[in-house]
Order: sequence, then C-alpha cells, then structure tokens
Amino acid sequence: MAEGSDRYDVVVLGGGSGGYACALRAAELGKRVALIEKDKIGGTCLHRGCIPTKTFLHAAEVADEAREAASVGVKATFEGIDMAGVHAFRDKIVNRAWKGVQGLLKGRGVTVVSGEGRLAGPGRVAVGSQVFEGETVVLATGSAPKSLPGLDIDGERVITSDHALRLDRVPGSVVVLGGGVIGVEFASLWRSFGAEVTIVEALPHLLPLEEESSSKALERAFRRRGIKYELGARFEGVKTTDTGVIVTLEGGKTVEAELLLVAVGRAPVTAGLGYEEAGVRLDRGAVVVDEYCRTSVPGVYAVGDLLPTPQLAHAGFAEGILVAEHLAGLSPAPIDYDGVPRIAYCDPEVASVGITSRTARERGLETVEATYDLAGNPKSQILQTQGSVKIISEKDGPVLGVHMVGRRVGELVTEGQLIYNWEALPAEVAQLIHAHPTQSEAVGEAMLALAGKPLHVHN
Repeated sequence: MAEGSDRYDVVVLGGGSGGYACALRAAELGKRVALIEKDKIGGTCLHRGCIPTKTFLHAAEVADEAREAASVGVKATFEGIDMAGVHAFRDKIVNRAWKGVQGLLKGRGVTVVSGEGRLAGPGRVAVGSQVFEGETVVLATGSAPKSLPGLDIDGERVITSDHALRLDRVPGSVVVLGGGVIGVEFASLWRSFGAEVTIVEALPHLLPLEEESSSKALERAFRRRGIKYELGARFEGVKTTDTGVIVTLEGGKTVEAELLLVAVGRAPVTAGLGYEEAGVRLDRGAVVVDEYCRTSVPGVYAVGDLLPTPQLAHAGFAEGILVAEHLAGLSPAPIDYDGVPRIAYCDPEVASVGITSRTARERGLETVEATYDLAGNPKSQILQTQGSVKIISEKDGPVLGVHMVGRRVGELVTEGQLIYNWEALPAEVAQLIHAHPTQSEAVGEAMLALAGKPLHVHN
C-alpha cells in the first residue's frame, strides 16, 4: 500500500442518499467502509432538496388553511409569511435529520472523510494528498441544477432551486421555467405565500411524464388557485431590469416578473472527478451501469443521480442497498424502476407508481381502467380537496399503474406500490377492507369498480 493511503473494503465517493445508504448497508454486512463527502452528509435531498422544500410546502399548507379557516367555522386571521420563521422551521427539521444520519454512520463504524474526492483509478479515491484504496469504489456524487444554453444564472434575478430556498423574502411575482416536479412545487408554495406565478413549460402539459389525466387535473387546480401557465411554450431569452426580469417566449410573447426560477431539471455531477480518465463510460454526462449498478470499470459502481434512472432519493437509497448486498453476495433482485413511487408535493399532490396508459400502449398491452373521483370520498370532502384515483390494469391481469391527484395523496401511494410490485389483481385488492372514512377508500373503490362490483361510484 502506498504511503499516505488507507485500505477499505468499500470506498464511497459522495454522502448523499445513495452514498450513505450504501455505506450503512455495507457496514451492516461486515464491510470496512469509508465515506467521502465534500459538503454535508445527506447531500442534496437533505440540505437543498426533498426535506427543505417539504418544510416550505408544509408552511404553505398552513398558510392556506389559515386563509380558509372560516369555511370550517374557525375564526383565524392570516397576517402573512415570516420567512425567517420558515427558515428556522426548515433548519430545525434538517439539522435533526442530519445529526441522525451522522449518528447512524458513527454507530456502524463507517469512516467519514470530509474533503473533495476524485477517482484516481480503479480502487483508488484521492482526497488531497491522501489516497483511499478500496476493493470496491462506489460513485455517488449526485446532481446539480441544470440551465439552458445561453441562460446565465446570476443568483439574484435568475435563480435555481438552491437560491430559492435561501430567499429572505416572498417574491411579488415569479416566472417558473419548467413544469416538472421542482417547478410545480415551487409554483405551488409561492402562490400559497402570496406571489403571482407563471409556469413556462415547453411540453404540452405540466408534469409531462405523468398520466395525462393527472396532469390535466393539476392544471385545472392550478387555474383555480390563480397559478398561470404557458404550455407548449419554448423559452427564448430573458432580460434583467431594475425591478425584475422580462422573459421572452418563442413567437415573441413576454412575461414580466420579479424573479425567474430555472427548474429545467438536474444534471449528474461527473465533470472533473477523474471518471472518464479511469475508463468509466458516460452517456450525456450520466454514468452508464448495468442492472447491478456496475460501471464499465471492474470494481467501480455508481448510484443515485449519477445514473439515467429516476432522480429520487428513495431510488438512490434502493440503489445503494442493492450495491452493498451485491458486494456481500446476497444476490439481490435488480430494481424495477416502474415500481418506484413518484410524488409531486404541490397542492394538490400528484402521486403515481407503475406505468401510464401511454406506456402500456407502447408496450402493446391491452388494458382496462377505472377512475374514482374524490368528490365521492367523505374524507376528501372534509379536507376540501378535489382529485381522483385512476387504476390501470392489464386486461384479465395485474395492476399496471396507480395514478392519484389530491391533497395528501402522496401518503396513499405506498399502498399503490405494494399493489403494483406484488402484481396484485384488481379482484384481489377489492376483497381488502379499507378504513372509513379515509382517503384510502378511493383506492378500494377504484378496485371494486375494476372488479365489476362498484359501490360508491356514480354512472
């Protein structure tokens, strides 16, 4: 072993969701593990993504409930948003989770190295002058916000989600470039905070990867909330002024606002880290792997947002665990990415698991569908939310997709992922009894309809 180097069974480069999950599981399986992180353990999800945005969205929900309190007989006054207080709430939640993850790593004997690592060749990660050698190296350096060619992020008028989470004020107006999950979540929370919001999306619908009926339901809900959107609209340019931005769309239409949030997705962080020099194959910046997350270099794996798989923290967790168990010889099953739940935590929430009806057609599958409107669900009426649960199943076969829209339906998708991943038949689920009154009954009602015995379903 070279001077200034340390030897481990597994060296993980990156301490985000995929990286620390891999480290924890590998250590649990008896491996000697080093985890290298240049910033904070927990990565984007914990510090700049999933958790911070959900604290903001919860504050937004509380603000809406304060405004709507009179409708349920509660006398309340909404006086405004205290952003310092919102930040304090976020920090409390984030710091507690951060300390928890650090404690788990320490408890399992993982060596955590603070510093910027670089792949120095198969089995070698350099951090400054120190080299960490491992029988296996796991790349987990995550992703960063993307922009568009010629669109410069200045952090003041033209911002990313990272900047948005640090704003000390509620903007008066915002143009959100991108109608994907990040875009609709920020549009939703800013509208609840009192901002005027316009979403610009180049594709025909918001959340374009979701079931089209879910996207249309979200669009109707946003229209009722006063959130504007331009669909099928291509961004052409932006000009900053003394008071904000002027965004120009293809065809010459302009939209003025105080801020432009660029939410056109996230790109894998692979540049300048020695990946290509070590022989790791990339495709458009993403690391190419097989079903066990193995790269083109023996002994080098990759997990999380580096991969061309869903950029979801829970997908990263699953990939990290998969790699650790594969290294330990446990023969884990490869991940079925269709079976990974997807949630947009806007109001209303959009949640799904499985495939869309369009994907089913592309795969040549004959399907049947049932949609249950939440208007018939008492708990949804109590929560004063609108939406639906749509179930797609193969004709005379298992459930292929569960697609939901409505307040808090993200909590319902867990049942959906069990139904999909266990390849349940609608008739089998229809036999199960759902508690009344809960929103989960909407799943049961849709399954009853598919099984040919609808209960609370009109027409």
